[in-house]
Amino acid sequence: MGGSCKSIMYQLDKNTPLGKNLWFFVKWSAVSTLIGLTTGLVGSVFGHLVMRAGAYFNSRRWTLALLPAAGLMIVWIYHLLKEDKNRGTNMVIESIYTDSDISPGTAPAIFLGTILTHFSGGSAGREGAALQMGGSIGNQIGRLMKLDEKDKKIAVMCGMSGAFAALFGTPMAAALFSMEVISIGVMYYAALVPCTFSAFIGAAVSKHLGLAPEAFSIGPVPEFSLKAALIMTVLGVLCALVSELFCIVLHRTEKVYRRYFPSPGRRIAAGAVLIIILTLLEGSFDYNGSGILLIERCFEGDVRYEAFLWKILFTAVTLEAGFKGGEIVPTFCIGAVFGCSFAMITGQPFGLMTACGMLALFVGVTNCPISTLLIGFEMFGYQAMPYFVLVIAVSFTLSGYYSLYSSQKFVYSKTKTEYINRKMEE
Repeated sequence: MGGSCKSIMYQLDKNTPLGKNLWFFVKWSAVSTLIGLTTGLVGSVFGHLVMRAGAYFNSRRWTLALLPAAGLMIVWIYHLLKEDKNRGTNMVIESIYTDSDISPGTAPAIFLGTILTHFSGGSAGREGAALQMGGSIGNQIGRLMKLDEKDKKIAVMCGMSGAFAALFGTPMAAALFSMEVISIGVMYYAALVPCTFSAFIGAAVSKHLGLAPEAFSIGPVPEFSLKAALIMTVLGVLCALVSELFCIVLHRTEKVYRRYFPSPGRRIAAGAVLIIILTLLEGSFDYNGSGILLIERCFEGDVRYEAFLWKILFTAVTLEAGFKGGEIVPTFCIGAVFGCSFAMITGQPFGLMTACGMLALFVGVTNCPISTLLIGFEMFGYQAMPYFVLVIAVSFTLSGYYSLYSSQKFVYSKTKTEYINRKMEE
């Protein structure tokens, strides 16, 4: 009996393989729970305020005239919080594979900046902001708990997962997205349990606090066939091209802004004026805000063919000028519009093609096929799984090495079993 007890105690020792794994699980169960609760609470408050800001703009369009003032206020907030050199999501990504740190001011800066952007009609999302807020919160909790540098990186990913799940209501996708988006071809599996716990806790907290998850009904799904496979292949190819176009426009717009408007204040003021002019020229407010309303219309087949180009332009002008939010919901909007247009041309079901377009665009600009597939399951259900798998695979492969995030690393090739360790296409 005594020998058995000694054997058990030995196995539970921190220096044994079983003991190390057990203590890792216990430690990260506690840490990820704290991060999940915090990001869930902050994410819920943030989500409700952003939705209210967007609703206020939709009911009082005159707030578009306040966009220049909102932009200058964002610049002032970032300066006040000493975040002038903040590089957004790229900074969070780099903190995982470098020794760079995330400053405490990142979370409040992106929080306030995103609300101001949505209040005044800028074309931006909210989930991209979640990655920055969550990463900052995770980093600060890691500091408070005196985690070492390697563990703080896991805490950052935990925060990203928790905040993303809280805002989007897709915990399975959120758990993997923060691990998958950093280095394409390599996943940080040490963060699997922590990120999963944070994601599910964050989603549960936000649901409890009344923040509804994003979900859409795609309607009837035809039986998958060879014809359907060919149609999905064509859609995947086209969406890959659109995703490349979106990334190119985003990054080149940034270069143009910095060349002609080196001052952040002048840059964001110029962007605000351009958005106002573009809105007047287009003659509608369809492309202001995140694009959720336009996505909903796509499921009914109520969209113009060229709408995806307008949304690309509005989003690039808004975000690269210095307004805050994120690219994820606008990406879904671009994909939804393109998928719906494809349905109108080919005679396919609006709902199914809209959903497939959203997923194909998302994977094309984030290069995260597993997370994208899980988003599809959580947002649209499992009935259309063969359609989702095929269109995601095609778009991922053909979208090349373009990305929303210039700091994202492609560790392995998309087309060969070889190590490349490169960043996105310029």
